[in-house]
Amino acid sequence: MFIRCAFFQGQVKPGMEDAFNRYIRENLVPLWTRFPGAQEVRVLRQVESDVNDPHFGMVLSVRYPSREAIEIALASEVRMKSKEVSKDMIAMFDGTVFHTVFSADEYALPTD
Repeated sequence: MFIRCAFFQGQVKPGMEDAFNRYIRENLVPLWTRFPGAQEVRVLRQVESDVNDPHFGMVLSVRYPSREAIEIALASEVRMKSKEVSKDMIAMFDGTVFHTVFSADEYALPTD
């Protein structure tokens, strides 16, 4: 499996936290969950860290079965729409955004 993450390194602009989170939930999650081939969508918010820097205002994590599925999703109409809709969210954010693709192994927890 592969996981493509969008790292929002920085901070949500002061006083914009609720609007930022609401905008994601109401406008972007409905698009992200429609990416072709996506098996799971998670929106992560940093609560604490053992280092002060970097800080991540948000991390978007989308799981796919293959690299090919990622390429299809990136070329899709719904992804193009999400890029356009993301502009208003990014205006509420001070920092940089970058994407990384991880290969991922999953292990079952012991049952005893």
